[in-house]
Amino acid sequence: MIVLKSQDEIKRMAEACRIAAEALEEIKKMIAPGITTMELDKFAESFIISRGAVPAFKGYRGYPASLCTSVNEQVVHGIPSMTRLRQGDIVSLDLGVYYRGFYGDTAATFPVGEVSNTAKKLIAVTMGALNVGIESAVIGNYVFDISSAVQKHVEENRFSVVRNFVGHGIGRELHEEPQIPNFVPNSREGMGAVIMEGMTLAIEPMVNAGAWEVSILDDGWTAVTKDGSLSAHFEHTVAVTKNGPNALTKLDL
Repeated sequence: MIVLKSQDEIKRMAEACRIAAEALEEIKKMIAPGITTMELDKFAESFIISRGAVPAFKGYRGYPASLCTSVNEQVVHGIPSMTRLRQGDIVSLDLGVYYRGFYGDTAATFPVGEVSNTAKKLIAVTMGALNVGIESAVIGNYVFDISSAVQKHVEENRFSVVRNFVGHGIGRELHEEPQIPNFVPNSREGMGAVIMEGMTLAIEPMVNAGAWEVSILDDGWTAVTKDGSLSAHFEHTVAVTKNGPNALTKLDL
């Protein structure tokens, strides 16, 4: 069931989203060769708690950290470790915040120092895919309009969208209906749910530089590209309003 939120609920949800966005902005400043992903995780947890919020991912279905740190060929759900980031890596950071009854969820991929042209393009295309997805989250469109916009943008740039993981509704629960794939399923019936005012959606394209297939490592969490190619991930929590989509995890709003 899709849960629509009132204006007041969206306003309250925006508080959680702002904490998530500010946390990501601060963590971004720490990214450099030599830092461990565990250090990033510890900072994320401290920052979120210092704002009176709760790290949404820690303990969720047994996930052991506050931050997902996916490096290079890791797609999503990379577990922080003592491994140090190296010059030329890319790292995707995904974090969620729970605050006063609502969740906020955001992700972005960052270069570590100077990176390859392929990595630069992958990051730019994935960010662009998120933007066109958000632009499609308007009243009267369908969920698969978001999916179609993301897929078209990515494939026109000769990359692949991951099909094993999807975006999702978000609000009082971290994962709510509807699911938001980053591709249009061949077996679809119709175009998915109609987008309505009050929907709150976590739109999150995951894009591979090579083929779309992924594997899960033995830790049970970390998804990696099957062909070892780079992967990037961007995400915003978006509220559908009569004035258009409002990305609640963007700091410049």
